[in-house]
Amino acid sequence: MSSGDIITFGPYRLIPEERLLLRDGETVDLGSRVLDVLIALVESAGEVVSQRELIARAWPSVVVGDGSLRVTIASLRKALGDGEDGARYIANVTGRGYCFVAPVDRAPAQPPASASPPALPSSLSVPKHKLPPRLTRMVGRQGAVEALSTLLTSRRFVSVVGPGGMGKTTVAVSVAHAMLDPFGNAVFFVDLGAVTDAAVVANAVATAVGSSVQTHDPLPSLIAFLADRRVLLVLDNCEHVIDAAASLTERLYSDAPEVHILATSREALRANGEHVHLLAPLDHPNARDDLSAAEAMAAPAVQLFMERAIASGHAGALTDADAPTVAAICSRLDGIALAIELAGSRVGAYGLQGTAELLTNRFKLLWLGRRSAPPRHQTLAAMLDWSFNLLSDWERRVLRRLSVFVGEFTLEAAQAVAVDEQTDAIDVGEAISSLIDKSLVSVVPSGRSTP
Repeated sequence: MSSGDIITFGPYRLIPEERLLLRDGETVDLGSRVLDVLIALVESAGEVVSQRELIARAWPSVVVGDGSLRVTIASLRKALGDGEDGARYIANVTGRGYCFVAPVDRAPAQPPASASPPALPSSLSVPKHKLPPRLTRMVGRQGAVEALSTLLTSRRFVSVVGPGGMGKTTVAVSVAHAMLDPFGNAVFFVDLGAVTDAAVVANAVATAVGSSVQTHDPLPSLIAFLADRRVLLVLDNCEHVIDAAASLTERLYSDAPEVHILATSREALRANGEHVHLLAPLDHPNARDDLSAAEAMAAPAVQLFMERAIASGHAGALTDADAPTVAAICSRLDGIALAIELAGSRVGAYGLQGTAELLTNRFKLLWLGRRSAPPRHQTLAAMLDWSFNLLSDWERRVLRRLSVFVGEFTLEAAQAVAVDEQTDAIDVGEAISSLIDKSLVSVVPSGRSTP
């Protein structure tokens, strides 16, 4: 964004270069630090700005605590009328920072006389895409990326579904980068994990694509804006706002025929036009005593584990002697990428055998991952809490009772432990079906179920 731009949102016009905020042509009196925070948030509209970044922007040479920022955010919300008559501008993303969620429109303050005439409404002036960087090396998912790229071309609306930590976001980001050329850079990534209010899902999408919305309901304007434009929308982490995401995607699919949608979620959106792609665990070998290092390293799960192990300080390549141990670790972790990464990161401190022994300890759920990861991906416990907190009380009660099983179980066994005065056998069966949909219980080919 140029410092000379005029940014419009709702009834406001912000001119950063002049440090001026107008509402209906009248100056809005903001303190210097409140204005600094507003400019920082609007410059990154639709993206999470960390507390540290905001503090550095508003208090560049002063040491202050988070409390000062909270007071400033509260003052800014009050000045904007955030929350009044349905207006939403700033969202708090717990553990990460703040996000400006209202749609914004940018225009040069003084367009040059030689400027080209405006484009026709049917053509999309594509902003520079703001995709998250893709991994320099992605283990075991290239086939999924290629399959999804093909599906998106033919089916238009595809959801990548799988348990937490499986790698859905990694795959979606890679697909987004792969589709930049086919879509002429009109690929937009929307992290719905940063959205805490389902009512602003459409606002987040409108902000990402550059649609200017002046009403409290942005959906009609968004659909009109995208009606004949060929774009790819990537909606990441839909599960906690799934009803709103399903409603939005269904409308876009039916009313904007050139819009293609890639969604990620821990359960299917069950929306019209959706094609579900179940993201499978990473392949891992059986832990045989005679398993060689070469055989083990052919499996993506083992490759990922050893990469994280070496990065954590483990010296040397995998040996034939250690191959069965590593295969057993990957098998115990069900090929879940995040779990394998967290386990591999312990090897530098505990060694391969020590890490395998630690897997029997409940404290493995508290192993810390990357500091830059979203809070729900920093520990296995946080990953499970994110899914558990999205369940109904009825589903939680059944899942707690299923936790007595280690490994596979039958429906009859599940009913035996879960039926009570409040829940009959049919209810248990329906709860298990729902838990399967939410990627918390899986069905194995033999017909038996496993948590």
